[in-house]
Parts: sequence; C-alpha cells; structure tokens
Amino acid sequence: MYTSAKPYFYGTGRRKKSVARVRLVPGTGVITVNGKTLDEYFGLETLKLIINQPFGNRY
Repeated sequence: MYTSAKPYFYGTGRRKKSVARVRLVPGTGVITVNGKTLDEYFGLETLKLIINQPFGNRY
C-alpha cells in the first residue's frame, strides 16, 4: 500500500467497460505489469519500445 510519505503519480484510462490504472513510483526503473517483468508480459520488441517512449528509455 502506498502512503503519502512515498510520492507517486497515477493515471487512469478507460475504454468501453475496461479500466487501466498505472502508478509510477520512484525506484530502479524496472517496469512490472500484473507482477510480471516487461519482457515476460510483452513479447514483441515493438510493444516494449512503445511502452518505454514516454520515459525516454531506449530498450
């Protein structure tokens, strides 16, 4: 659980009945999706590049 002592940014996206939520917390830069690493969750390199674009990271 996140407390006010640990700042984070959050966002919500909706489409039809689906809801996607994201929390960005200070850390090591490792991206996890539903408890899996980026490589485990997204197999295609194109998807990994799209996800890393907002952060300025090159995969």
